[in-house]
Amino acid sequence: MSEITIYHNNRCSKSREAMCILDEIKTKANVIEYLITPPTEEDLKSLLKKLGMEAHELVRKNETIYKEKFEGKKMSEEQWIKTLVKHPILIQRPIVVKGNKAIIARPPEKLKEFLR
Repeated sequence: MSEITIYHNNRCSKSREAMCILDEIKTKANVIEYLITPPTEEDLKSLLKKLGMEAHELVRKNETIYKEKFEGKKMSEEQWIKTLVKHPILIQRPIVVKGNKAIIARPPEKLKEFLR
């Protein structure tokens, strides 16, 4: 079985629910508290590839910092990646990685299907 990694924010209810699901199905995961240890640009590019997404799709648009600094701005993929590294609070969560695939586990129930 591939190693599981979760990009987790303990202050997020959906992220906590995903952690509970991992515990419930007795699946160990490498937990990365990405607000404490933000992903590097390389990490983020790898995650985006596994998610099959572009950086702007990973942005949490309800965050205050997004509304104040980034809403309505035209930014390149590289600019969004740099922004997400600098402001990891803008990254959707939780992100769960298994092998060369990843999902945003929202709703958290998507996680059970993903791990099958």
